Amino acid sequence: MRTVVPGPCPVCNADIEYLYQTDNIPYFSDIIIIRALCNKCGYRYVDTQVLTTQAPGRQEFHIETPEDLDIRVVRSMEGTIMIPELGVRIDPGPACEGFISNTEGVLDRVAGVVEGLIACGNENERKNAEKFLESIAAVKRGDLPVTLIIDDPSGNSAIISEKTKKLPYPEEEDTGEREEEPENPSE
Repeated sequence: MRTVVPGPCPVCNADIEYLYQTDNIPYFSDIIIIRALCNKCGYRYVDTQVLTTQAPGRQEFHIETPEDLDIRVVRSMEGTIMIPELGVRIDPGPACEGFISNTEGVLDRVAGVVEGLIACGNENERKNAEKFLESIAAVKRGDLPVTLIIDDPSGNSAIISEKTKKLPYPEEEDTGEREEEPENPSE
């Protein structure tokens, strides 16, 4: 189902259309995709939301073969993507967009950012970026296994595969610092 709702752009107040489209992702859930684009100022909004209640969680998937590149990935605006073996961490922010893709698409998004650095970086940064792109190519060939992790406090992100590990949402990391308890004057 598709619904178009007119409304103001939150940046420049121009009239824009918000598109709401529902879809079903097999073995996952019904979702709603929300999109808006302002032709006047360039404001863009894209998000995916699950239409069922989900618990906060972490999902981990090991990309080991070229076939693993086809696994469906849903990332909400609140999802943090990590690929520890490559040093990748993509945190949500004000310009964060939700998306539906596959594991190869996630790797391509990361590669696209790195390719942008090649054009504007110094020689050392270009060499590091080229090495990184070689690592992504090795992952796609199945020569370098990596772990794709999505943490989502809203529970609206998923890696859709029987091989996906579904874990509790990680608590804040313990820094080792403790608040001192106030002295009890009654003792």
